[in-house]
This record gives sequence, C-alpha cells and structure tokens, in this order.
Amino acid sequence: MLIQNKQIAIVGGGPSGLTLARLLQLKGANVNVYERDLNKDARVQGSPLDMHEGSGLAALHTANLIGEFNKNIHVGADKKVIVNERAEIFFSDHKTKPGEDFGKESYHPEINRGALRKLFLGSLQPETVVWDSQFVSMEKQNEGWLLHFKNGSSAYADIVVAADGANSKIRPHITHIKAFYSGIIMLEINVNDAQKTTPRIYALLNGGKVMAFGNGRNILGGQKDNGGLGFYATFKADENWVTDNGLDYSDRKQVLAWFKKEYSQWSSIWYELFENLSTPVIPRPIYYMPLDQTWESLPNLTMIGDAAHVMPPFAGEGANMAMLDSLELSKCLTSDNYSTLQEAISSYEVAMRLRAAVAAKQSLENGERMHSEDALEKMLAVFSRK
Repeated sequence: MLIQNKQIAIVGGGPSGLTLARLLQLKGANVNVYERDLNKDARVQGSPLDMHEGSGLAALHTANLIGEFNKNIHVGADKKVIVNERAEIFFSDHKTKPGEDFGKESYHPEINRGALRKLFLGSLQPETVVWDSQFVSMEKQNEGWLLHFKNGSSAYADIVVAADGANSKIRPHITHIKAFYSGIIMLEINVNDAQKTTPRIYALLNGGKVMAFGNGRNILGGQKDNGGLGFYATFKADENWVTDNGLDYSDRKQVLAWFKKEYSQWSSIWYELFENLSTPVIPRPIYYMPLDQTWESLPNLTMIGDAAHVMPPFAGEGANMAMLDSLELSKCLTSDNYSTLQEAISSYEVAMRLRAAVAAKQSLENGERMHSEDALEKMLAVFSRK
C-alpha cells in the first residue's frame, strides 16, 4: 500500500476531514486531523445536512457507520412545503413522501452537523483529532511538509490533505485558481424554542422544511431536532453588500427593519422569525470554483470538500460531494492499482473535478431559477417532475 508507514495530516475536522480519517484508519493508515476548534464540545454551526445515495450515504456505508447514522437522523425533516411570499402553500409532500426509504434516490435523510461530527469522532482512534490547531502555514521538509499552527505547535506529515473549507490556506500550495462570486447573499437565521417563539412558522413547517419564493427573494429553512429552526434569507446583491449595507447583524430590530424594507411585499407572518432570531445573523456571500478548473497533481498534497470545489448550496450537494471526495481519495490512496502516490492523487483529482463541476453547474442553475421573478412557478415545475 502506497501510504504504508506514511504519516497523513488532514487539516480541517468538518464532514470531509473526519470521513477521510475514518476511512483511512479502517485501512490501517497513520492519520491525524488538525482542527481549529478548541475541543470536541465546540458549537457546530450551520444548517442540518441531508445525505444522498451514492455520495454521503455511500461514504457512511463504507465507514461502517450507517447504523449509528440511522439512530441520529431527524425523521421527517426531509418533507417540504413550497409557498409564496404570503406563506400560501402550493406544494406539499407531507402526505405522499414515504418514510425511511433507503436505496431510493429521492430519500435524503437529515442529520444535525453536531450529531454527524459526534458520530465520526466516536469512530476514530483516541487522539486522532488534534484540537486547537488552527493552520497558519507550511513548508516543504524532506519528502513531506512541516505544518505550523496558531498555538505555536508544528507537525510533520508525509502527505497533507486540505479539508479547511472555502477559504483554504492550503489550496494556494496546489493552485492559484480562485473562487468567483455567484451574485447571491445568504443571511443565516436561527430561532430557538420555535413552537413557542414562532408558532405560525413552526406550524407551517410541520416538522419539515419550507421553500418560500417571491419577488426574486427566498426564505429557505427547516426544523432542527433540538426544537429550533434554521433559516436562510437569500437574495441577489453586490459582492460588497455584506460590509457596505450598514446593518448591525447583532441588532434584532435593525435586521427586522431591513427585512420589512427589502422584503416589502412579503406577508407579516414572516416577521416572527426576525423578531425572535438568535443574534448575530450571519451573512454568507456565495462563491463557486470555475467549472473547468484544473491543475497538475502533486505527490504529497491534495484537497477535498469546499477547499477543492466550493459551490452554492442550492442543490444540497456540497457536503455530499465532500464526503464522496473522502471516499474516492481513500480508495485511491489505498489501492494497489497505482505505482506512485502522485498517480493515485491525480486519478482522484481528475474524477473529483469532473463530478464536482456537474454538481456545481446544477447548483448554479438552481440558484438562478430560485432567484428569478417567476421562481415559484419554475420551482413548482421542477418538483412536479420528481
């Protein structure tokens, strides 16, 4: 095996990094994950993840974790309603969508990010994850790399895998290709104790999720398994909107006033989300990598997940593609079909770029469709075909 007696460093303890660590350890590899969070109890932000057949679920199966995954899914969270700006329902699959239906392409079971992280952490060998290790820089040393972290520590690795997200500091060691702005901003909104604080929206969701379209703007979100709601207000805006709009993201009243102005044609039913949100609201400009990106593979350095192919979230493929990266890279690194590590890494990267481009294209097209003036009609047409 090409990685026998090699020390592998994975920088980043998100879904892709932890998946790769688990898969490599099952093959007997020496691997450490360097994660910037202070410890395993650090709060994991972001919306729940829906896992897809052939990608996220395939990685979980290969990692021998599908049983534990099933114990942690949020049953019913993949059911949805599609509404207009007045919260009038035009589509619902609550009565027609089957329950747990593994093996069906349309079944996308959801799990909270924190639960998924805990699942993977429990599967790894003790001290695999090195906490409080925020990557700062690295330099070539012997046949590998010497990594340096913000806490002053350093570590050597024969092979480094960048799993450090969309703003990866390792990616420039591989390619100078940068991401493009998609033209869309997302405001992440979280609400606690939703049944009490946002009763009308809570009832509308009915344990699932909602997709609301009106006037080129969206509200997308759903029920969390802790009784809260996670939402995104999404709209087209200039790239510098986040810093130039004058909005205090920690001021609930300012955010509500902004919503009433910018979503002026939307019903007051949505106000309760903004009146009861947890501060701060998190603005997220959405970026994507060029669909035709390419680079020359290296013998001891590669990347997975958003570091390799950040894409808009409008097809639900980001985390799934990231976990599939981990599955495919683990197979290449532990295969006997390659004579060198560079050949193995190249095989992974060529295939990864092709399938990521397909998913990113779908995400971009969905993003344009969802932010058009007739988005409701277009999205209803999409779901009527499924």
